[in-house]
Amino acid sequence: MKEKLNYQSSCLDAFKGQVNRDILVKPGNNSPAITVHKSLLSASSVIFKFMLDSDGCKAPPGHTITLPELSYLELHALLDFLYRGELPKEKLDKHIHSLSAAADKYEIKFLQKYCEHHMLASLNTLNALDLLEISDTHKSYPHLRVAAMNFIIENVECIVFTPKYDAFAVKNPHLNLQITKASVASNIKKKQRI
Repeated sequence: MKEKLNYQSSCLDAFKGQVNRDILVKPGNNSPAITVHKSLLSASSVIFKFMLDSDGCKAPPGHTITLPELSYLELHALLDFLYRGELPKEKLDKHIHSLSAAADKYEIKFLQKYCEHHMLASLNTLNALDLLEISDTHKSYPHLRVAAMNFIIENVECIVFTPKYDAFAVKNPHLNLQITKASVASNIKKKQRI
């Protein structure tokens, strides 16, 4: 454990300092770019590795790549995770949607597992619909999809009769249909047990 902490501390120091940084990563808005280590990006994601190392898009030192879907704070959280291998809970809670989307888009496997674990642990009646929607949009979260659907069915009265569900149903008619079918099937099974 001490070795892990020392390793993470040295990676975090590299992130906070400006030592040997060789590439700029820019968020999608007009915020400033953040300098990072090209090798860290390449090691954390096959997509980043391709972007940075392939002949067609080799990024020279000092080059800038843009991640247009992320704001400055979301990008900072992503880079913070890549250097640390973890995030403080409050930062993860704040950026879970954008981090899970980035993990899926850039195939950052460890971040995918980290986000899914966090979302599964935080599943409740207030966020179940959001988490089901994330799992539907980003196919890297199959366990989350099953857990969210089961949770919604188990708590259907608390979730379905809300204004949030009305907006969700309009935006996601295919998920609304799946919830309806699963809820009816669950009620049939309950009646058969009686």
